[in-house]
Amino acid sequence: MNFNDLPIENKLKNSIKYADFKSPTPIQSKSIPVSLTGKDILGTAQTGTGKTLAFTIPMINKLILDKNAMALIICPTRELASQVMQTVLKLNVREIGIGNALLIGGESMQKQLKKLKKRARIIVGTPGRINDHLKRQSLNLSKVSYLVLDETDRMLDMGFTPQIELILKFIPRDHQTLLFSATLPNNILKISEKYLNNPERIAVGSLSTPIEKIKQETFQITQDKKYHELINQLVERNGSILVFVKTKHGADKIVKRLKYDGHSADAIHGNLRQSKRDRVIAGFRIGKSRILIATDVAARGLDIPLIEHVINYDLPQVPEDYIHRIGRTGRAGKEGSALTFLTPNDRSMWNSISKLINPSFKHTQDRQKRKFRGKKRSNASFDKDRKFKDKKKFNFSKSSFKDKRNFFKKGKSKKLSFKDKKKKFGFTNNPKYFDKKPSSDLPKEPNKKEFRFKGKKKFKNRKRPRNFSFKRFKKKI
Repeated sequence: MNFNDLPIENKLKNSIKYADFKSPTPIQSKSIPVSLTGKDILGTAQTGTGKTLAFTIPMINKLILDKNAMALIICPTRELASQVMQTVLKLNVREIGIGNALLIGGESMQKQLKKLKKRARIIVGTPGRINDHLKRQSLNLSKVSYLVLDETDRMLDMGFTPQIELILKFIPRDHQTLLFSATLPNNILKISEKYLNNPERIAVGSLSTPIEKIKQETFQITQDKKYHELINQLVERNGSILVFVKTKHGADKIVKRLKYDGHSADAIHGNLRQSKRDRVIAGFRIGKSRILIATDVAARGLDIPLIEHVINYDLPQVPEDYIHRIGRTGRAGKEGSALTFLTPNDRSMWNSISKLINPSFKHTQDRQKRKFRGKKRSNASFDKDRKFKDKKKFNFSKSSFKDKRNFFKKGKSKKLSFKDKKKKFGFTNNPKYFDKKPSSDLPKEPNKKEFRFKGKKKFKNRKRPRNFSFKRFKKKI
């Protein structure tokens, strides 16, 4: 199949030709003919298979035919929204005469307002900024007839569900919806049932297995030796390298160390301004910086053909993100490699990732861990009475030092009853106490009355002086 064989406008065919898009990918050849008929689509395919072009070609064709129609594309991240807009601009939309606007955070609101006033018919943006314009009443979605939810699983993971539902309230009921995702969890199926009208289910390849042309490797290592091994890998490998870390602070820290060691590196994460993000990505595209240290914000949507290697310095928080991370290499049928550092603490997450990639995967026990577990406890049931008797047998808290010494000399002790222990040892561990006589045998002190309590009546009937007053203190001058 060729793009020229598609039932689309000649203007769009020329734009595709000038953009150097030659032959459609499997997801494009399956979804484009269906979406051109106006049907809703629930599409799933691995990352890097050309989903963006699969929904932009039918969108532009529809807007050429209907001069009043609008299209809205919602993306989870700024980077993905920017890339979708670049694909739109590649198709020479300006020459065709369709206005557009990119609505993302981190960019000037005034520029976006100017774009919207010029009758932008293609709106690409993130849920947060689209809602901002709806609140300002600067965005009118009453003429949207083509809606795209791109990387929907990622949007739901990031907590955009309430914002997406709010946006859909401003869109007319009679519209075409295309939902594209790399994975298909249950929450997406619920959304598709709610907002899609008898969608055509299009799936290309396995959703859980990474692209076959990516060579995957693992490296067993301890946490303190990670950075030194990273340096070794950077020296051994040629071409651009994308390194994934867990935190924003960790990304900045590694970039600082790499620059100190003479490597050209940059970081991309959520704390950067949009202008800074664009500069970093542009510099990485043209080869200005060979190494890009990124958090999971860059795991999806970054379409940089130059990436030859992906290194997972830290494992992701979610097993599905591993597939999207290594999917940054091996784009558009090219080969790539992915290396993952594994520490002893990563075993549980790596087992989950392995199970996602291969459902028949079985957890292997770590022999090294078993060595340090020690002896196993016996399976004998716990006998409470026996334990208590053993405790009583060796209880010397109330015995004298001589008795303890004699016990260990003989090795055995006679069992004594509670009364015998009372007579022999008493209730103290002070040896001098046993030489004393009972308190009843001690002589009473002379001229001292014996005081005994006879109950509460003693206090009730006690006599008090009738005339009682405080003497006032007078200060002597």
